[in-house]
Amino acid sequence: MSSNIRNFCIIAHIDHGKSTLADRLLETTGTVTRRDMKEQVLDDLDLERERGITIKARAVAMKFKSAGKEYELNLIDTPGHVDFQYEVSRSLACCEGALLLVDAFQGVEAQTVANAYAAMEHDLQIVPVINKIDLMHARPDEVAEEMMNSLGTDPDECVRVSAKTGEGVEALLDAIIERVPPPKGDSNATLQAMVFDSNYDDYRGAITYVRVMQGTVRKGQKIQFLRAKTQHEVVELGRFVPQRQACNELKAGQVGYLICNIKSLGDVHIGDTVSITGDGAAQPLPGYARPKRMVYCGLFPSDGQDFTELRDALERLAINDPSFEFEPETSDALGFGFRCGFLGLLHMEIIQQRLENEADIDLVQTAPNVTYEVVNNRGETISIHKPQDVPDPGDIQEFRQPIVRCSVIVPTEFIGAVMKLCQERRGIQKSQEYLGAQRAMLTYDIPLAEVVYDLHDKIKSCTRGYGTLDYEMVGYEPADLCRLDILVNGKRVDALSVVCNKADADRRGRAVAKKLKKEIERHMFEVAVQAAIGSRVIARETVPAMRKNVTAKCYGGDITRKRKLLQKQKEGKKRMKAIGNVEISQKAFMAVLSDSEQA
Repeated sequence: MSSNIRNFCIIAHIDHGKSTLADRLLETTGTVTRRDMKEQVLDDLDLERERGITIKARAVAMKFKSAGKEYELNLIDTPGHVDFQYEVSRSLACCEGALLLVDAFQGVEAQTVANAYAAMEHDLQIVPVINKIDLMHARPDEVAEEMMNSLGTDPDECVRVSAKTGEGVEALLDAIIERVPPPKGDSNATLQAMVFDSNYDDYRGAITYVRVMQGTVRKGQKIQFLRAKTQHEVVELGRFVPQRQACNELKAGQVGYLICNIKSLGDVHIGDTVSITGDGAAQPLPGYARPKRMVYCGLFPSDGQDFTELRDALERLAINDPSFEFEPETSDALGFGFRCGFLGLLHMEIIQQRLENEADIDLVQTAPNVTYEVVNNRGETISIHKPQDVPDPGDIQEFRQPIVRCSVIVPTEFIGAVMKLCQERRGIQKSQEYLGAQRAMLTYDIPLAEVVYDLHDKIKSCTRGYGTLDYEMVGYEPADLCRLDILVNGKRVDALSVVCNKADADRRGRAVAKKLKKEIERHMFEVAVQAAIGSRVIARETVPAMRKNVTAKCYGGDITRKRKLLQKQKEGKKRMKAIGNVEISQKAFMAVLSDSEQA
């Protein structure tokens, strides 16, 4: 019966204890035995355990008895970092309720506010939870007041728990059953299920994770994916408890998985609708809004032979994480590779590490850049994903950069330091409000390029770790930007081009030229390293030639003999320079790329 089902997720800021609370819920409901219990049971990626953060949302079904009735609780554990917001939004679409978790010491943070608003937009029933009440410095009453001021929750409705000790977890389960509404679907209607996640198994093919909205899906049934327009037979279906457990059917309101022996990766789309075959199929569900990729970079195999392995690995990863995209590109310096789009810098780092760990490929990554817009002289608006695509300065009517609205929550004594930092990053202050006596929220509009590199780290540093940052895209605004090219021996090195503000171009150009001068090995001729905007050179360094003393054998005698030898050497070097290629080692590229982020 769907009246006994509760679908809910846990949303919170990073490090507020979502995964630990999920562990206690699994333990209290007896879903996982004490013997099999380990910390962060649902974080099953090696990278999640290594970094101590949740990267992928995970679903699990639990059974709990309350007031003599047995309830089925479907929990979706979500990540907390701003870069994985797309995972959170997909989870919210499958639930009727959300546990809004707040740390009893740190209080309301930037991502808490963003997630709470996202849950309200999906019309979810929010259950406010204050976690870590066992801490010595816990201040649950003040935090309940902060939640009321910033989110409008009733302090009396806050459930107080300790995910570490298990205190208050049973009361929380009762609150979920009381407050979260049961799903509305009718199990006798036409099948309509939402694909909210999937992954690829080398032996079973694509495994799709579904939430059944209407109807019932059974083993052996023929189904179709409405968006992909493909038909398959259900070979196996089941639930997560928390590992996969096969069953014979999934009814309206339930969450589970389908295995249909799908080998073609293009047949699975997250946000697709599963229904029956034929003309009687249900209406497609609205699905998910396409995520906006904010950061782009090139990924190249360090060994050119690994190109096909890299493509296969990216295709497999895209099934599991649809929030990044990739397309082939070539670089004169690095060969064949892919241009990849990500939601943020941490997301980029995670994808790169997953590729290296899961596919065992050594990668070279170019400097990350954000998407710009250029209006050319013909009035056309072009999206620029890589600096090489920027037209010549004479063909640019307007150069626009992406602007994000940053919400920074900081203790009041650090307001000055954060304001200074945001103004240095060309930020424009929009508002400042106090959440309590000790904490304030500053809102700034800042160019995304200034945010993605290290603003989060800098805020953490200048607030001793207490500041938190959340940002959302506002739009594009005109700016005084240019493409900075690096030329080595008169040839443009495409992998080192960057888009930057004209006021910063001199400094950045000089920094890269100096770095390259140190890293490029000396040749038999002089090598000029230049930074240029269009045809105007703004910085130059020279790598000196290796020199042989051709006049060593001359002693005394006429000076013209020495001059003749030197002239001959000079002409030889000139001819060598004209036809010689400068080898830039991989080490030099890596040193410059890692340094250009700080430059």
